[in-house]
Amino acid sequence: MTRAAHMRAAVLAGPRRLDLVEVARPEPGPGEVLVRLEGCGVCGSNLVPWQGREWFRYPFPPGAPGHEGWGRVAALGPGAAGFADGDRVALLSGAAFAEYDVAPADRLVRIPAAVAGPFPGEALGCAANVLRRSAIRAGDRVALVGAGFLGLVTLRLAVLAGARVVALSRRESALALARRYGAAETLATGADRDADVARATALAGGLLDVVIEAVGSQAALDLASALVREGGRLVVAGYHQDGPRTVDMGLWNWRGIDVVNAHERDPRVQRDGIFAAAGAVAEGRLDPSPLYTAFPLARAGAALEAMEARPDGFVKAVLTT
Repeated sequence: MTRAAHMRAAVLAGPRRLDLVEVARPEPGPGEVLVRLEGCGVCGSNLVPWQGREWFRYPFPPGAPGHEGWGRVAALGPGAAGFADGDRVALLSGAAFAEYDVAPADRLVRIPAAVAGPFPGEALGCAANVLRRSAIRAGDRVALVGAGFLGLVTLRLAVLAGARVVALSRRESALALARRYGAAETLATGADRDADVARATALAGGLLDVVIEAVGSQAALDLASALVREGGRLVVAGYHQDGPRTVDMGLWNWRGIDVVNAHERDPRVQRDGIFAAAGAVAEGRLDPSPLYTAFPLARAGAALEAMEARPDGFVKAVLTT
């Protein structure tokens, strides 16, 4: 596969400033694979550096912080094995807001031939690992608090596992997708947590076996905590990186609940999650395509603006090259 010596990449030059620049194309080192990217998902965690915090140092390296890339193998570094030029892959990397990125061979997953269109594997794998860590079983009564991308994909996987899911969200468009993905009940939440708890438990027939918090806010964590039955599980899947949280330890203690951090940091397990998600998509059991809104790489800033504003019907941005 021929490739140019340079590439385009988005550079986060400062808060709310993404520049498209031409830089040298990376070369794969020992055990690494160069991937010609087709695209990269935009993660909610990308919003924080884009918005700006005092602890960040700008500019970011070209392509950072894109970590949900997919594309085709362009070259193998010395000693890299298991892939061939042209293989379509998802990769665990950190600079995929660009036309090329590199990753160790053991951080790539081959995308099945049956999977067409965007495949932000890292994000889909996260949902598969949330399900795994949730230990959801057939017949479990599950509440999902927050119906964004992670929540909706996890919801679908939970339904496939045989759970009865109640989805809670402030957004009606998100609840419509939750119903499409198999939610047994949906509930539009408001400002009164106690009222939301009363309505959710009425729909579910009581407190829930497993509650997945997939928002990343104090209010969502409080609501999710209140929905867990005695001896049940609270699964924290939301991205809580904007400050400390408080918890109702008295409630957690009294009900004897298990609290599960569903964020996975082991690359081997992250790959396993991507494999699981790819299989579900290839087999037609999971269709994430309605959740994507595509933006060209040159409009990376607009993609992040959409992620922040979340207009009606929007779930997840993907950048395409």
